[in-house]
This record gives sequence, C-alpha cells and structure tokens, in this order.
Amino acid sequence: MRISPKPLAKIRKDVFYVAKEVVKKIKLQIPAGKATPAPPVGTVLGPAGINLQEFCTKYNDATRDKMGDIVPVEISVYEDRTFDFVLKTPPAAELIKKYAKVKSGSKKGAHEIVATISSEDVKAIAEIKMPDLNAYTVEQAMKIVAGTARNMGIAVKGMTDAEMAEEVAEAAEAEKEAAKREAKLEAMEESANNDNVEVEVITEKASEEE
Repeated sequence: MRISPKPLAKIRKDVFYVAKEVVKKIKLQIPAGKATPAPPVGTVLGPAGINLQEFCTKYNDATRDKMGDIVPVEISVYEDRTFDFVLKTPPAAELIKKYAKVKSGSKKGAHEIVATISSEDVKAIAEIKMPDLNAYTVEQAMKIVAGTARNMGIAVKGMTDAEMAEEVAEAAEAEKEAAKREAKLEAMEESANNDNVEVEVITEKASEEE
C-alpha cells in the first residue's frame, strides 16, 4: 500500500522574529526550593524590575528535587522586564561540606584537617560538578574536587600528603583557567547581547486569521 507523504508545514510569511536585549545579568546562590521575595533575593532582584514572585515560583519549581543544596542561578533580565535563568551546579565547597558532614572547613586551610571524605565521595561530587568545571573527564574533575577539599582542611581517605599537594596545585590552576574562560564568555555575551534571544511576534492580521 502506498502511503502519501505528509504535506510540508506551511511557512508563515507574516511571522517575524525580534531579538530581546539583555540589560542586566545577575548571579545568586539560593537554597534550592526556598527562594522568597524577601531579602536577600528581593533586595538584589527588586531594582531590576522583574516580577519577584514569578521568579521565586519558577526557581523553586526547578530546584525542588535538589532541596538541601545551594543552587547558583544566573538571571538574564531583558529590557521589557521579562527574564530567563540558568541553573548552575552547587558550589564544590558546599558539596564537600555536605559529604564530609561538617558546617565549615578549616580556618587554617590545608594546615588543619577537620574531616575526611572517601574517594567515592570525591567521584560523586565530581560527577555533579562536571558541567561547570574546567575538566573533560571525571578523573580530571576528581583532582579539582580533591584539591578544593584539601584547601578546606578536608582530606581524602587513602591519599598521601604529596598526592594531596599535587591535587591542590592542579585545582588552583584549573580554577584560574575556568575564571578566565568565564570572563571571556561573559565579554562575548555582552558584545552580542542583541542576538541571543529570539521571540516570535505575530502581526494582528495573522492573529485575526487564526
């Protein structure tokens, strides 16, 4: 039996696209599922003119499955006061404290050990942080996490002092490169902010026809 091909979708000639200009980018770190219009969220976002309750509702819905974590968010505010946001992975330090079951790292940094985590913990944290780390493999990410832990006074079980020192050095270099890359990307976005969002606009005539 011959099956006739489906007709091609009709091209709307009366539809055009415009770019919305980003007028401000705001970065916040908020407990997952617990954003409210009260300070500090309201204090930071209020002057931007966006709907605070709308942001809090959307953020809480998007992070409800991460309750207990601090989830950074990058908010793009447009000239018409609408907004978009992108969620980032929780800070490595927060995840390390969570797995080590401590409220804070050492005030003396690597010179004082206040807790330990296992290699399995390091791997779990590395897998969570992979999207935001300057690493292409889990092994590389694990080195960064281990170095960060050591700087907080949190040791990794089974690693020698020499190995930990090496991880600290690699972590510092990786963080430096990540900061450079972030700054470069932000500069590129700033120079091309008129082209980063497309919004469908339908003319009144088109709406009437529908």
